Amino acid sequence: MTGKEESENSMAVEKHINFFELDKASQRKGCPLCTIVSDRAYRYIDNTLFEHITNRGFRALFRAAGGFCSFHSRSLLSFRDGLAVAILSRDILEDRISCFEKKALWKPKGRCPVCVEREKIEQEYLDFLAQSDGNSPEEQELRSYFTNSDGLCAPHYASLLFTPKGLKRNVPVWIKNFQEQKFKELKKRLDLFIELSAYGRESEFSRLNEKDQLVWKEAAACLSENLDTQDAFAKNQ
Repeated sequence: MTGKEESENSMAVEKHINFFELDKASQRKGCPLCTIVSDRAYRYIDNTLFEHITNRGFRALFRAAGGFCSFHSRSLLSFRDGLAVAILSRDILEDRISCFEKKALWKPKGRCPVCVEREKIEQEYLDFLAQSDGNSPEEQELRSYFTNSDGLCAPHYASLLFTPKGLKRNVPVWIKNFQEQKFKELKKRLDLFIELSAYGRESEFSRLNEKDQLVWKEAAACLSENLDTQDAFAKNQ
């Protein structure tokens, strides 16, 4: 077996979970990576409430981090394990009360565990995409389903181009061409939307299809990284 064949086969074996999750996410509306991160964040919180609530080590780390960030704390309202939420909340509230009584500034020493997990998941999949520049059957299939998706949102595409340390990634040409053409087409549709929104051009605007009449929503979604939307959590209830 040649080195190239070994490389192509190793991708199919080692990256099978990423491959299938990305395939599934590409069939849904919006940025596939946002979808994956939202789903995995939900599972992380769900597993935390179910499996780690009695783990003293986890609870100590959770407490040191000051619990979840405001956004992920609100997401706890979507879960039904009231006892687990009560136990975690009680620890954080006790620390808050102590600071109030001492008139001291509350300074958690860590970061929201879900946010940390999100970043790990994002980098895992961004690295996976950056390595998909071969021509194995798996990579050909990946290109096929990914280029039929809505593509990455602008923040995730920017994260694909550069590592967290600001170093440039070698992004496959097929991804670069696909993504940047998507963004250019979106800008062109926004230009038309703005032009036809002018006074006196109502009849021309009415002839736009529904998707182009709502292109502003598409642009807003494209420019904002999806932070575990309520829809992502609600669908699991």
